Amino acid sequence: MKKDKTEHIEKEEVAEEVAIDEAATEEVAEISVEDTLKQELSDMEDKFLRAQAEIVNMRNRHNKEREDSAKYRAQNLAKDLLTSLDNLDRALEIETSDEHGEAMKKGIEMVREGMIHALKEASVVEIDSLGQIFDPNKHQAVQTVPLSEGQQTDEIVQVLQKGYILHDRVLRPAMVIVAQ
Repeated sequence: MKKDKTEHIEKEEVAEEVAIDEAATEEVAEISVEDTLKQELSDMEDKFLRAQAEIVNMRNRHNKEREDSAKYRAQNLAKDLLTSLDNLDRALEIETSDEHGEAMKKGIEMVREGMIHALKEASVVEIDSLGQIFDPNKHQAVQTVPLSEGQQTDEIVQVLQKGYILHDRVLRPAMVIVAQ
């Protein structure tokens, strides 16, 4: 009987150890599941924050594009009008000898001034070039001439075609002759 009791106690001890092992295993499994869920939550939060940041970046980019579009809306029209303005300047260079020619020239001058005023209202201005130092961002050198007395190297000595700028964007560079 003692042997049965000993066996019975050993069986209970083994059962308790098995129960403890099972409980520990379940606890480890719960911790593992909890860690996995925490990691997944962290990953999802990261993805969410990145998506939010991307939306903010897209909104900012869209606003910048819209502002630029409004700022430079006159660009294409201004480019098209510059050729007409050049033609008006050429017409004003023609010498006239009678009253009719002078009246015609006065009318052309008025049209030219109206165009220049409209362009200025749209923030299109002429690039000041004559006597300035050559800037490849604003000027296009079509010829160089030797330095004369009183001139600096790279000084613009003649403007062949006026250049124009819209805000900070060059619509057309000035075609110039530069002293070298």
